[in-house]
Amino acid sequence: MIPPTLIGAPVDSGQRQPGCLMGPAALRVAGIGQTLEALGRPAQDLGDLMLPDDLPQPDSPNPALDQLSETLAWTDLIRRTVGTVLDAGRLPILLGGDHSVALGSVAAAAAHAAQVGRPLFLLWLDAHSDFHTPRSTASGNLHGTPVAYAAGLDGFAPFPPFPAPVPADRICLFGIRSVDPAEHRALADAAIAVQDMRALDERGIAAPLRDFLSRVQAEGGMLHVSLDVDFLDPAIAPAVGTTVPGGATFREAHLVCEMIHETGLMTSLDLVELNPALDERSRTARLMVDLLGSLMGRKVFDRPTRVFA
Repeated sequence: MIPPTLIGAPVDSGQRQPGCLMGPAALRVAGIGQTLEALGRPAQDLGDLMLPDDLPQPDSPNPALDQLSETLAWTDLIRRTVGTVLDAGRLPILLGGDHSVALGSVAAAAAHAAQVGRPLFLLWLDAHSDFHTPRSTASGNLHGTPVAYAAGLDGFAPFPPFPAPVPADRICLFGIRSVDPAEHRALADAAIAVQDMRALDERGIAAPLRDFLSRVQAEGGMLHVSLDVDFLDPAIAPAVGTTVPGGATFREAHLVCEMIHETGLMTSLDLVELNPALDERSRTARLMVDLLGSLMGRKVFDRPTRVFA
């Protein structure tokens, strides 16, 4: 089993709702280290990353862009840190922070996969497709851009070119239920399949996920999992600034995580968009830690063999 490393990324710059910068602390208070220890997977904890004093001052390709300098600096710092952890043969678990952290983490995973000669697959557990570019986003919130960056879309300057863009058939958008018209068009042009909640309601959670994971396994791929709090239904996970009704239930979310663990394919992980300022007695933070437990091998229910007379 790959030993885990926790990396705190207290990032608030990808959106305008303050609070995500407290996410890493909330996950630690909710027992993320103790959970890994109990599962026999004690984690190295690198603490929280810190931005340098001197930030880049780029020209903005879109006047609506918010906090571009900070997000560029975070992207560089996260990419270098996650890359170092991967190169050391460890499993980076990035504690966000808003979803803009994935601009750096997925880039690091892609660079590492290319270096070792393996394909990278991306499993995006989210209510949103995050398929805007810095040029197309009307909100200016850069947490809505990481998948488009990973797919190698144009329009990302002044971000550095994405290393080894992830082909469309290696990206799985899972649990999606909020997509802007511009993202609809871009997703269709890129031929990225979307497993939205309508598809999951019709087919169930397990079959589409099993199809994707089987492809990762068949191709000897590395798997980056990016788990956004708003993948979950807000009734069970209120601590997110982008709530969308109709998300995954408690049991569905644990099933997804258990299935990922059983394949042994996950090589890097983001836990993102936890906003403790919006939580209710840490219930969302505790749920995210519980889901990490399932990703690391804990079963929600024992399944003893029963003898029926």
